[in-house]
Amino acid sequence: AYLSVVAALLLMTVPIFFPAVNGARIWIRIDELSFQPGEFAKILLAVFFASYLAANHSALAYTGRRIWRLQLPTGRVLGPIVAIWLLSVLVLILERDLGTSLLFFGLFVILLYVATGRTGWIAVGLLLAGVGAVAVGWLEPHVHSRVQDWLDPFASINAGQGPDQLAQSLFAFAAGGMFGTGLGLGRSVLIGFAAKSDFILATAGEELGLIGLTAIILLYALLVARGYRTGLALRDPFGRLLAVGLASIVALQVFVIAGGVTGLIPLTGMAMPFLAQGGSSVVTNWVIVALLIRLSDSARRPRPETVKTGVIAPTTVTLKPTEPGPASPRSAPGGER
Repeated sequence: AYLSVVAALLLMTVPIFFPAVNGARIWIRIDELSFQPGEFAKILLAVFFASYLAANHSALAYTGRRIWRLQLPTGRVLGPIVAIWLLSVLVLILERDLGTSLLFFGLFVILLYVATGRTGWIAVGLLLAGVGAVAVGWLEPHVHSRVQDWLDPFASINAGQGPDQLAQSLFAFAAGGMFGTGLGLGRSVLIGFAAKSDFILATAGEELGLIGLTAIILLYALLVARGYRTGLALRDPFGRLLAVGLASIVALQVFVIAGGVTGLIPLTGMAMPFLAQGGSSVVTNWVIVALLIRLSDSARRPRPETVKTGVIAPTTVTLKPTEPGPASPRSAPGGER
């Protein structure tokens, strides 16, 4: 657990010392080589959360002070995981990578709920997420501008400056209609370089239409559902939490990106799994799939034989009467028990 979290924090801290790219310090560039350490850090943090919560789930669920309907665990148990989460979020705020910070927060709340089984943590998580989003949205200029674009995506058009990326994305969805314009026949190039990365879902919506976009979302839903199914089938707490955490990473990424591109929530810079271009994101997503396959293989292995566990298998004994006579109602001559 702690080896994973130390490695994750180191990976997230290193990009601070490199120049910002498109307003965010999330890249490490050395000559022609570039990658995002935060993409690998999310898997390591999932391992840490799953390991720590598996070891302390009883203390988190049944000890501590009760406030209204929420059972708050002791600070000694909850303190380390909250401290690690706060450190990771602070580092991401310094890097202006709010999409990944939202991903980590959602992962933290989901695994905490799965480990304890208490729905109050979802309410607390939503409340803290709302407070944090409002605070960062007003204090950080880069985020504040994205919130303004979300509230009025056509403000630049009304000002005579032409449509920005979010407006072009909405136009692309509208142009696709129900059946789309056809592969390669869209005009998502008007969105700019993000047509193949942040806004690639708008490209899919324009060229494949609502039907194709629905099929893509259903494929993501199928992958996430199989990950949750794997977690339900596993017998050990760590494997169960890790499978749920890895599947939740994919689910949160799809929600954050699809919500931002369609105007449901403010836009955050993240890559659509398996769809957007980018080396780091592609590698980490395939690592997630590989881990889920390994966990699924472990879940579907047959249970150990009863002989190996030291349990004696039941046997059939033939009982014979000790003396002749009418059989008692409880046992018949030659009957099996």
